[in-house]
Amino acid sequence: MGVDIEAIKIQEIELPAEMKRAMARQAEAERERRAVIIASQGELSAAENLQKAAEMLARSRGALHLRTLQTIRDIAADPSEKIVVFIPSSLEETIGKFVKG
Repeated sequence: MGVDIEAIKIQEIELPAEMKRAMARQAEAERERRAVIIASQGELSAAENLQKAAEMLARSRGALHLRTLQTIRDIAADPSEKIVVFIPSSLEETIGKFVKG
């Protein structure tokens, strides 16, 4: 008469506290790694979009000036903000043409 074992079922395992902490540290490190990768991918995408926008603004005369004015308008919406306007020399020349004639 022999004994045949067909299945073994483990219902509960009690891990030592140190093993639990090690597993938690590993899981946390993995989450941090994924977060860094996702953040860096977002920064790369944002940089690519900024580069495209800068190229588009550079191709259109006056587009950068319009974008600057839009930014100033957005900042001015909050009355507690101070606005410092730097006028590029090319804008001074453009304004001078209109004033002169």
